Amino acid sequence: MGQEQVSPFSIGNVRRFIAFRAFFNARFYYPVFTVLFLDFGLTLSQFALLNVVWAATIVCLEVPSGALADTVGRRNLLVFSGAIMVVEIALLCFVPTEGAGLLFAVFLLNRVLSGMAEAAASGADEALAYDSLRKWGDAQDWGRVLEMQLRIQSMTFVAVMTMGAAVYDPALMGNVVRWVGIETQITQETTLRFPLYLTLGMALLTLVTTLSMKEEQIPKEGECSLPAACTASIVHAFRVTLQAGRWIVQTPFALLVIMAGLLFDHIIRMLITLNSQYYRVIGFPEATFGLIGSGMALLGIFVPRLARKLAGKHPPAFNMHLLAVVTFAGLAGISFVLPWWGLVPVVLLMSVMYASHFFVSHYLNQVAQSHQRATILSFKGLSFNLAFALIGVKYSLLLAGLEERVSDPPPAVSEKALEDAVFIQSLSWFPWYFLALLLALYLFAWRRTRPFERSPFSGPPLS
Repeated sequence: MGQEQVSPFSIGNVRRFIAFRAFFNARFYYPVFTVLFLDFGLTLSQFALLNVVWAATIVCLEVPSGALADTVGRRNLLVFSGAIMVVEIALLCFVPTEGAGLLFAVFLLNRVLSGMAEAAASGADEALAYDSLRKWGDAQDWGRVLEMQLRIQSMTFVAVMTMGAAVYDPALMGNVVRWVGIETQITQETTLRFPLYLTLGMALLTLVTTLSMKEEQIPKEGECSLPAACTASIVHAFRVTLQAGRWIVQTPFALLVIMAGLLFDHIIRMLITLNSQYYRVIGFPEATFGLIGSGMALLGIFVPRLARKLAGKHPPAFNMHLLAVVTFAGLAGISFVLPWWGLVPVVLLMSVMYASHFFVSHYLNQVAQSHQRATILSFKGLSFNLAFALIGVKYSLLLAGLEERVSDPPPAVSEKALEDAVFIQSLSWFPWYFLALLLALYLFAWRRTRPFERSPFSGPPLS
């Protein structure tokens, strides 16, 4: 049978890659993430510290894990990631709520393990699936694979957001058990771990999926000084890391794709973490947050298909300009804080998030060499998470500055109203921050590509 006749979804590793992404990200506690941590007994400052630890763990391990994936095997890193996910969720499922010191220590360990799992999976899953597609099918079908993966992950996320919020609601769960004829008292303490139990089930499915994957032996492409048989040593892993980093810096197209994706990702991700506060100030009740999140996840069913068509019909420069215009419109729309209608710019920004992730993966996988693909994708993940951490620091400083301006509010103004006012003022900074970075990116791209006849962003679309 000819290579062109092989469906990408008939390839085992491709199917398992799609399943892995769906199971790994199916975390039923996402719609009640902050509330769940606080209901366990943690303070808001502890919750903030735990998120810093999580991001720092990913940043520290992102590239080394990608390099190890390219040396010890992508499947091995994915199995490790699945096993770590089981442990990190199990800790929260069974940790006792008594004892503040023990509770915080267990949550701290959970955040470190979660960051390790994220870093180990980042890049290795895509690299394994892409190499399998090149070996057994047609690499040009990668766009179809990404589209299907994002669509299935989005449909899964819709169910996760809806069910996770539902099982956490003691009133709703009380009505359910009474409807089935069970007379018992359901409290918040009872439902506290329900989303975690469901997530533990997804973690076990994730581990089973990784165990069924198969490592692919792909001949190295181009000029490569690495030995044919790589050893599983840390020294060699860092040699691979340095080689991949040098390749990114020396490859204008890859460098600019990562920088463009970073620009869109870190700003929109920052706003996503603030979405519950934004929904509240534009007039939506908290009971609707889960439904809104499910609706946003539905965009992942349609946007990747549109992105694949854009990638096939237009050069990368056109797609980047389009995302830039839509992003600025979304950021400007959010800054107006329009009651109810303020949901429209959120839709625009979430669409950009889905499309930019598609474009970055689509373009990087086409230009990356097989022997360092996982490392290059991990560099991408590292830069994205580092930028997200930095904008978090910048936003905290911005809030502190805005709070100083209203440090002596009128007596009639409540603390909550003051907090909302500061939050609303902070939103007006985002469009100008994005515009400044966008102009800096254009300037960098112009200076970086002057030795070439044309920008690496220009030219025909990459199929």
